[in-house]
Amino acid sequence: MKNAFKALATLSMLALPSALPADACTRVLYEGTDSLYIIGRSLDWKTPIPTNLYVYPRGMYKQGSSSPDGINWTSRYGAVYAVGYDGGVTEGMNEKGLVVNGLFCKGTIYNNELYNNKPLISMAMFVAWMLDNCATTDEVVALVKDHNFRIEGATFDRGTVSALHWGITDASGKTVILEFDKGNVLISDPGDFRAMTNDPQWPQMTAILNYWDKIGGTHMLPGTVSSPDRVVRANFFAHRVEQTPDADLGAAITRSVLVNSCVPYTYTIEGEPNVSSTQWRSYSNTRDKRYYFDIVTNPGYYYVDLNKVNLKEGAPVLKLDTSKETMLVGDATKAFKKSAPFTPMY
Repeated sequence: MKNAFKALATLSMLALPSALPADACTRVLYEGTDSLYIIGRSLDWKTPIPTNLYVYPRGMYKQGSSSPDGINWTSRYGAVYAVGYDGGVTEGMNEKGLVVNGLFCKGTIYNNELYNNKPLISMAMFVAWMLDNCATTDEVVALVKDHNFRIEGATFDRGTVSALHWGITDASGKTVILEFDKGNVLISDPGDFRAMTNDPQWPQMTAILNYWDKIGGTHMLPGTVSSPDRVVRANFFAHRVEQTPDADLGAAITRSVLVNSCVPYTYTIEGEPNVSSTQWRSYSNTRDKRYYFDIVTNPGYYYVDLNKVNLKEGAPVLKLDTSKETMLVGDATKAFKKSAPFTPMY
């Protein structure tokens, strides 16, 4: 049912500090034809977040935390990760077309004292845990619902806490939104809505989207860089652009919808020093297993094709250093180089 909210699980989380600066990430789902789904997202922040791309094969042993009671696993699927500061997985897509994107959400509260002794997983590896173990959105829901754990994350950017919520979409286009509220895990079915941003959390955001659905939007849409305004614009256009089976055209359409809801680079507001402009965007093609990366200061954007990468157990980890490869356009799969795994910021 449209916009149905389903609280599917209650799990434990470790308390984290509050006090976050402003943020402005956007996520949008493009639905083409011939089973083409592309998830676009923007990463917006007030200071640079260096982000490199890594491709990990299946069959790798992973540690979710440096703690003795940490969650550990061996990956079932290969995946491409976007890794911030070379220390934490921000988002990614696996070989089955499952996509997980983390966006800031200041309303997030991980704490639940009832489960403080549960196994620990670091925020740096939380996205990898889902991508490594799941092929579908339903499998992610089952993993999170049935696994008792607590989560914690290292601060960054001089004390900022990684308070996030996640958009999750698989190759069939099925999407859920995963949020934490006072230690409770909330999983929401966004129904026909095709965009998410930051605050408020999804149950409150649906009221805003429903309001603008009734207005229409053809002659008037909210135009500020606030989270509610951006989600309304992204959702409106995602429903009204041309549907295509073509991968590259679909990526271009997704890019145009997403840019319309991004914050212009270097944009600031007097008296609000923490307004965040877009640093990069990604576009995950779940059908063709292409992961596009679009740094706003680069002249073009490029992609890695997971169909062309050796993801078998024992294959090497591959890395694209985005600070060095600034002139790439199109298929950049061959630009990835053998690399040591990144070191998680536990």
